[in-house]
Amino acid sequence: MENKKVIVVGAGPSGITACIYLKRAGFDPYLIESSMPGGKISSTYKVDNYPGFDSISGADLAFKMMDQLQKNGIEIHFETVLEVKKDNDLIFVKTDVEEYLSQALIIATGTKEKSLGILGEEEFLHKGISFCAVCDGGFFKNKPMAIIGGGNSALEEALYLENIAKPLYLIHRRKEFRGDQILIDELEKNENVKILTPYIPIRFLGEDKLTSIVLENVETKEQLTIDISGAFEYVGASPNTSFIEDKEILDEKGYIKVNSKMETAVKGIYAAGDVTVKELRQIVTASNDGAIAAINVSSYLKK
Repeated sequence: MENKKVIVVGAGPSGITACIYLKRAGFDPYLIESSMPGGKISSTYKVDNYPGFDSISGADLAFKMMDQLQKNGIEIHFETVLEVKKDNDLIFVKTDVEEYLSQALIIATGTKEKSLGILGEEEFLHKGISFCAVCDGGFFKNKPMAIIGGGNSALEEALYLENIAKPLYLIHRRKEFRGDQILIDELEKNENVKILTPYIPIRFLGEDKLTSIVLENVETKEQLTIDISGAFEYVGASPNTSFIEDKEILDEKGYIKVNSKMETAVKGIYAAGDVTVKELRQIVTASNDGAIAAINVSSYLKK
């Protein structure tokens, strides 16, 4: 078992920001990431609302963040956290590589995409169904595709696919979208984008791979089948908190409850970014949380 002063779990915008602030405060944070550094922004087509950049691809923004980590001498350790709990006055962190004891912990593990839970979804996952249009959209170039969802994630990925798919169906269960109006306006200008509302998917069809999707009109219950080669789901997210033993720090949906200092109810455990209970989940708010968490962890450790 190894001893660490402070551990940060998650190398998305909040975790990266927390590490940079901790380093500047004189600490050497141990940064753990289970998959792709940069979090969800690594697979985001375009970012237009992050200060300092009129427009930048998500991959480029993630690369700049990781480059800043390297320049600050912060290493990313690729491990999967399996358990977190309080052990007397320390924090016990178990990963698939090692076990650690730490004086302070910042959880910045973000969220994972929800699935629709309909017939054919499991059968055609990775055979036409994906959760990342930027990653997999190119496999279906010039073929019919569908984006399912009505928030900014769905709309932003639709903008990426709008001239790759032939055509692109944008499917949402409500008549109104939840995303930014500027994104909706841009999509509505493109005749290649077919907006289907209010419809819900009820079944995916195909043989060896996805070939079509069955939709149902929410109001009339009329069913519609459209041919598609690729379907990309953006129907919400759930927090990555299954490894947390102290369930009292979670709300009913599994998000971590924090105060204005990013402190949880367990002394020494902090949280930041999309994994916390909050109204707005954006890159800029995640970075804000990471900075606040780091400053307060620094004060906690110096005591």
